[in-house]
Amino acid sequence: MEAGNKTGIFEFILLGLSEDPQLHPFIFGLFLCIYLVTVLGNLLIILAISSDPHLHTPMYFFLSNLSLVDICFTTTIVPKMLVNIHTENKATSYMNCLIQLYFSMVFPIVDSLLLTVMAYDRFVAICHPLHYTVIMNPQLCGLLVFITWFISVITSPLHISLTMHLSFCRDLEIPHFFCELTQILKVACSDTFLNTTLLYFMTGVLGVFPFSGILFSYSRIASSIRKMSSLGGKQKAFSTCGSHLSVVSLFYGTAVGVYFTSAVTPSSQKASVASVMYTVVTPMLNPFIYSLRNNDMKGALGRLLSRAASCL
Repeated sequence: MEAGNKTGIFEFILLGLSEDPQLHPFIFGLFLCIYLVTVLGNLLIILAISSDPHLHTPMYFFLSNLSLVDICFTTTIVPKMLVNIHTENKATSYMNCLIQLYFSMVFPIVDSLLLTVMAYDRFVAICHPLHYTVIMNPQLCGLLVFITWFISVITSPLHISLTMHLSFCRDLEIPHFFCELTQILKVACSDTFLNTTLLYFMTGVLGVFPFSGILFSYSRIASSIRKMSSLGGKQKAFSTCGSHLSVVSLFYGTAVGVYFTSAVTPSSQKASVASVMYTVVTPMLNPFIYSLRNNDMKGALGRLLSRAASCL
C-alpha cells in the first residue's frame, strides 16, 4: 500500500511485549491466567451483589458496574493478544484495530467516571447520612451510570473519526500488544496535530476533572470524619472508603505511570510493558481489593459459593 492511501486494505503488525520466541509460551500462560482470574473475580462480584438483597445499595450497584467494565476492558485486549501469540500471527486488520482502539478508550473513560460517582456516593453517605437514601435514590443512581456510559460512548468516536482520516505508510509495525492511540499516531504519515490536541484535551477533561472531583469529595469526607467524636464512627467511615481509595490509587497511579514511562523512555517496548499494569493487572486486582477489605462482600461471596457448592 502506498503512503497517503486511506482506503486500501492493509494491516498493522502488533509486535507484542517481546520479540523473543522463547518467552512467548510464558507470556501466553501468564496472561491467560490473569485473564481468567480477572473475568472470574469480577463475575463473582457481580453475582454476589445481584443475589444478595443486603447488597442492593447504591455503593454496590456502582461496584457491580465497575466489575462489568473491568471484564469488558480486559476482554477487549487480552484475548486478541493470546490469539496472536498462539497463532504466531501478529497482524491485525485496519478495521479490527479501529474497533479495539474504540473500546480500549470507552472502558477506561467509564472506569474514571464511575470512580468519581462512587466517590460522590461515599461523600453523601458520610457527610449527609440522614439524607442518603433520599439523595441516592434508584433513579439518580441509574441516571449517573447512564451518563457515564453516554459520555464514554459519544466521546470515543471523535478519536476514531480523526484516526480514519490519517494516511499510513508501509510496514505498519506497532511496538505494543494492542492498538493504542498514541502508538498508531506514531506510524501515521500525515499530520497528527489535531489527533494529538484532541487526545490531550480529552485526557484533561475526562481524566483530570473526574480526579479533581474525587479529591474534592474526599476532602469533604476527611473534614467530616475529623468532626466525629466517636472512634467507632471514624473507623466505620474509613472502612467504607478504604477499598474505593485503594482502587482509585491503583487506577490513577498506573495511568500516570504509563504516561510518564511513555514520555521519559525512548523505548516503546518498555512503555508497552508499563501499560500492562494499567490495562491488565488493575482489573484483576479490583475484585480482591473490594472482597478482602469488605466484610459484607466476603459474606455475600461465601453465601454465593455455598449455594453453588450445594447445587453440585
